[in-house]
Amino acid sequence: MPRPLKLSAQALTLAVVAGLLALLIWRVTHQAKSTRVGKAVPGFRAERLDGRGELSLASFRGKPVVLNFWASWCNPCKTEAPALERTWRAYRSRGLVVLGVDYTDASSDARRFVTKRGLTFPIVRDPSGKIGNSYRLTGVPETFVIDRKGRLVEHLLAPVDSGRNRSAFAQAIRDALVS
Repeated sequence: MPRPLKLSAQALTLAVVAGLLALLIWRVTHQAKSTRVGKAVPGFRAERLDGRGELSLASFRGKPVVLNFWASWCNPCKTEAPALERTWRAYRSRGLVVLGVDYTDASSDARRFVTKRGLTFPIVRDPSGKIGNSYRLTGVPETFVIDRKGRLVEHLLAPVDSGRNRSAFAQAIRDALVS
């Protein structure tokens, strides 16, 4: 390989590496901060799955919220759904809101999922994953229990009705209701 061509290839490689490093630094410094217990959760506005307009998290200010990210293609979400519906029915008279977020899913699949499981709590769509990204999701299902002031009480990975999550979820609801 002639020397000028070799130097050009090396310079191009160096430029690509520098660009990737700059992109990494920008991404780290500009990504959403992780949601921590006791801190305010990110707000959002999203289209309702049932097509009846938009819904914002801020509209539930003053009420405790169980914010559950799920998808129709997620098997653990299928087993968790009845527990969320039971929670909604048991606590909505005390002001608790269960709010589902259909994460990176086809709306037709999500509607079938909701109908098959008889879910009646409000659900919004997050087809691009933007809401999930603001909450720093690691996967689905993930649940965030939020108090009346919009602060995180508990963040649960995996279904709310399995293992240690069962008791942590129940405690988080109690804590959110009294806050």
